[in-house]
Amino acid sequence: MKVLIIGGGGMVGQKLARALAARPLNSDQTVTLFDMAFPGGETPAHKQISGNLTDKAAIQTLLGERYDLIYHLASIVSGEAEARFEFGWSVNMMAFRSFLETLRAEVEASEGVYHPRVVFTSSIAVFGPPFPDKIGDEFLSAPQTSYGAQKAISELMLTDYIRKGFFDGLSIRLPTICVRPGKANLAASSFFSGIIREPLNGQEAILPVPDSVRHWHASPRSAAGFLRHAAGLDQADIGLRPALTMPGVSCTVAEQIEGLRAVAGEDAVQLIKPQPDDTIMRIVKGWPRNFAPERANALGFTADADFASIIQTYIDDDLPAA
Repeated sequence: MKVLIIGGGGMVGQKLARALAARPLNSDQTVTLFDMAFPGGETPAHKQISGNLTDKAAIQTLLGERYDLIYHLASIVSGEAEARFEFGWSVNMMAFRSFLETLRAEVEASEGVYHPRVVFTSSIAVFGPPFPDKIGDEFLSAPQTSYGAQKAISELMLTDYIRKGFFDGLSIRLPTICVRPGKANLAASSFFSGIIREPLNGQEAILPVPDSVRHWHASPRSAAGFLRHAAGLDQADIGLRPALTMPGVSCTVAEQIEGLRAVAGEDAVQLIKPQPDDTIMRIVKGWPRNFAPERANALGFTADADFASIIQTYIDDDLPAA
């Protein structure tokens, strides 16, 4: 099986590549990573290809290799998509449409020989308020951010290409991934990781929202698990709506902080510095808080038991290397 991870240089792409290396999907699995840049150190894949998602010629050459399984993880993050309007639409939606069309052309040129699977990482940002206490699988997708709109449109495009039979696949709506290793990025959700990661590394962390904010989380290990599990699902079991909200943990920022206190003590908690940010608060206000992901649960997707487990995953997987 030939596997391609677009966005393979990012944190989730690297976690996925390592998960596939540890537990291959089959005996002849090969993994290729495509991204603009890659972290240093030993690669967890057979090949790394540097390139830009918006470069049509590069994508045409890449997809000409006819990979059996394609993970599409690449996008710019929520805060940047909101701040750089045209760039967000170019990367997160237009480039995805170009990718789908290029892949469709490759499938049609094969005259029935080639039929890949596409697993696309969407986001819970496709939902907008007002929210019920728990968002079920029938809840309307009505995003209130540019990032959410770009992901929602990409979901719909992929669904139509699957419906037309060009390839198999699904969109998985990731919770906010926490605790992310490394440095903060431009995602509006970055602080959810920062208020745990930085204190565990002896550094101050900025909290830009009230501690009453509730959100939906999953660990990087769970995210890699979702993606690996998605590879083996039967398309008939996925059904006519191949966009699934992933399981996760709903908790408030205050509950996150209590989890940190239990693990690292009061000195760590004191490193969290409240500093309200109106822009981030406005974005976060439109985010969902809790889900009942019954379809994903029924298909065998599993996530962290609680937020303490998410903190422990960061300590086990990433803190020693920090």
